[in-house]
Amino acid sequence: MAAVFWLVVGILLVAAEMFVGELTLLMLGGGALITAGISFAADTSVVADAIIFAIVSVALMLGVRPMLLRRFATPPPTLTNVDALPGKSALVLESVGAHSGRVKLGGEEWTARPFDPAEEYPPGTTVYVMKIDGATAVVWKGP
Repeated sequence: MAAVFWLVVGILLVAAEMFVGELTLLMLGGGALITAGISFAADTSVVADAIIFAIVSVALMLGVRPMLLRRFATPPPTLTNVDALPGKSALVLESVGAHSGRVKLGGEEWTARPFDPAEEYPPGTTVYVMKIDGATAVVWKGP
């Protein structure tokens, strides 16, 4: 009878993992299913079943779960397109002032304006992109 209990608990935990996705309930469910198998084969006592469940579950949590997380965890999102440009360096092609300017950024020419409207950057200066405002790179020479 104890084997049936552990089997049901294991199935319920594995099914509940679908709603959580952290692989914790899956490891506990695996521990319950292994305990069900041992309990059925060896007809162990309830105390022995609880000890087997604890040992197997801890072993799965410490041994298998980290490997599965490394394999299946989603990597942090990689910034692309315009979101990836802030922080990049650019080369001033035409003098960058409050109302005009062009920079070469990532192999492309962009219109640019300085982060501080009082500053002006001559051609050949290396600047850093602070943000993208529409189709204009807001740049700063830095300290």
